[in-house]
Amino acid sequence: MRKIIALLTALSVVCLAGCGTAGGAAPTSQGASGDVIRIGVFEPSTGDSASGGKKEILGMQYANSETPTVEVGGKTYNVELVLADNGSSADKAPSAASELVGKNVSLVLGSYGSGVSMAGGPKFDEAGLAAIGVTCTNPNVTAGNDYYFRICFLDNFQADVLANFAIDKFSAKKAYCLGENGNEYDQGLIVFFKQVFEAAGGEVIADSFPTNNSDFTSYLNKAKSEGADVIFTPVSIAYAKQIMEQAASLDIGIPFLGSDTLDDNMVLEATKGTNLQLFVSTFYQEGGSETFDKGIKDYINSNSDAMTANGGNDTISAVTAMGYDAYYVALEAIKAAGSPDKTAIKGAIPQVTWDGVSGSIAFDEIGDAVRDTAYIKTADTASGTWAFEKVQTGSSAQ
Repeated sequence: MRKIIALLTALSVVCLAGCGTAGGAAPTSQGASGDVIRIGVFEPSTGDSASGGKKEILGMQYANSETPTVEVGGKTYNVELVLADNGSSADKAPSAASELVGKNVSLVLGSYGSGVSMAGGPKFDEAGLAAIGVTCTNPNVTAGNDYYFRICFLDNFQADVLANFAIDKFSAKKAYCLGENGNEYDQGLIVFFKQVFEAAGGEVIADSFPTNNSDFTSYLNKAKSEGADVIFTPVSIAYAKQIMEQAASLDIGIPFLGSDTLDDNMVLEATKGTNLQLFVSTFYQEGGSETFDKGIKDYINSNSDAMTANGGNDTISAVTAMGYDAYYVALEAIKAAGSPDKTAIKGAIPQVTWDGVSGSIAFDEIGDAVRDTAYIKTADTASGTWAFEKVQTGSSAQ
């Protein structure tokens, strides 16, 4: 079994790389110009998922500040991050993907959000441009797309982890599940959770709320009146913040389970000073790597743009650690290809392995990450920080 490990050593900290394309040289068809190799960053900087997208980008930018060059074929290239905002929207994602294709990047990292990854994926496929998903957990991201890879665990695994945690931790017999109607991420996780929870003898009540809903009172009261032992709500950061705030005012008193999207300091802030119980599954817990933690905190605190991107404090998000690891996986793929050529890099990715701060990274035959463990952490409502709960596999705790 692959254990979550932290082996990277933080190097020097420099200023935050600016959003957008740095440098003025025109790119060539090979994703390089002169001594520059360009990596596309396909992430939401606006919309409901902007908070997560900015934190994921932050990890890439920090890694780029640590290691701004890569040696390829005996030549040293500067590595430039080229950002395209997918707007947290499946409607906007294809144009953002096309924007990166048009800028002739060598490969792409992202996105935070499975829906935008699925929407943009065909554009990368058509262009023969490899994309490495960072925290897009829906199985359909890579299904049928030979050019999409990812370094995160999948939703079926994540739902298995959370369902078993509900049973182990709370002896839960009845779960209330709440997600956004039509959202593939939310609904996919709920389906997987329901399968595992019901197979263990539990009962699931599931509801969906309409897009742009802001009043969750009726749903929360229903969970309470139905006698739910846990509430599972794998929603976006914006919705999660509202749900936490309203649950606190209603004094619901039922433990909440959240997926990786709830691992965000905006959601954490909504629980501060309340009696809420919130547990989330995620990719990294602060304290997993002392060198990474110190380096990224120094980086955030030394630059106002980084602090703003991180939500105004230096709490380390798991998606930041994942963005950091994704950057180094990209460098390994470039080195393995021995070229900035996008076709060579795509061919090299399946054999890449990397021991990152979030764990050992390797790819299976589909292009998905080989992952068997997740962190579970809980909101410490007194201090407003995340507290480590346990490391758990899909079927048993460790």
